Amino acid sequence: MNKLDLTKKYKSYFTAKRKPELVDIEPAQFISIRGKGDPSGQPFADKIETLYPVAYALKFMHKAKGQDFVVSKLEGLWWFDEEKFSGKTIDTSVEVPRSEWEYRLLIRLPDFVSKQELEKAKETVMAKRELKHAGDLEYFTMHEGKSVQMLHVGPFSTEPESLRHILAFTEANQLSRNGLHHEIYLSDFRKTDPQKLKTILREPVK
Repeated sequence: MNKLDLTKKYKSYFTAKRKPELVDIEPAQFISIRGKGDPSGQPFADKIETLYPVAYALKFMHKAKGQDFVVSKLEGLWWFDEEKFSGKTIDTSVEVPRSEWEYRLLIRLPDFVSKQELEKAKETVMAKRELKHAGDLEYFTMHEGKSVQMLHVGPFSTEPESLRHILAFTEANQLSRNGLHHEIYLSDFRKTDPQKLKTILREPVK
């Protein structure tokens, strides 16, 4: 039985170059959970730990039907209240208190996974173990379309340098923001040396 690997099926979605480039991103669907606050805090970790058991429940549900798939990379959408922090943009987000950062964590799902199946997977997992945030999990769809992206290598603390390159490319090509800052974590940041982290940084534009 073949196992679907979304990182191989959608190579343009899960790969990026070390310099900014313009790409066109296809519609996608996800298991998702929202939150607010410092990503180094326990609530953020708890929400990651809520996503994965349900994602694996979906995997095994479909494996039993001959539709096995690899659980995909963790992703995140990030933003903050730009009225409250006037003049700040995502590349200056280090100046915004981490307690004010908002996020939506994502794991991409194959097209054949339905919203109803997500609800069933949540029920299955919650019957076996206590997951504090399981009720907050959502089925989420997104179509970013035209975007500027690049691969950032290194710790999250140096992301602003890469984001400035993206901003310069965006301005040089007379483009403007058209969505939320998007990160795809190619490395497991819970286990990887920060200097070796690989993260796709993506900004929808118009």
